[in-house]
Amino acid sequence: MKEIIEITVVDREDVHHVLEAPTDMAMSLMEVCKSYELPVEGLCGGMALCASCHVYVLSDHVLPEKSDDEEDMLDQAFFVKPNSRLGCQIKIREELEFLIVKLAPVAE
Repeated sequence: MKEIIEITVVDREDVHHVLEAPTDMAMSLMEVCKSYELPVEGLCGGMALCASCHVYVLSDHVLPEKSDDEEDMLDQAFFVKPNSRLGCQIKIREELEFLIVKLAPVAE
């Protein structure tokens, strides 16, 4: 099993950040972004109760289906697209090597 994978996060200024993410710590994408001090708030602590970790999945990775909670939160979020996901609901695992996501804009 691969213990570290690479994930690319495109920030709101279109700067690409290649992050190393551990697969053995049960971290979410939101937690990895926060550990690199990217502007992902995660105000609810990863419970899918806010959309402050909203991202667009740009790569062709197959992700688990959205939970009802994630769907409900995205229904209330701004700037939602078909490839929208909550970073707190994307668990880091080996199959996500080279995942590419873009941080969604925040409502002013």
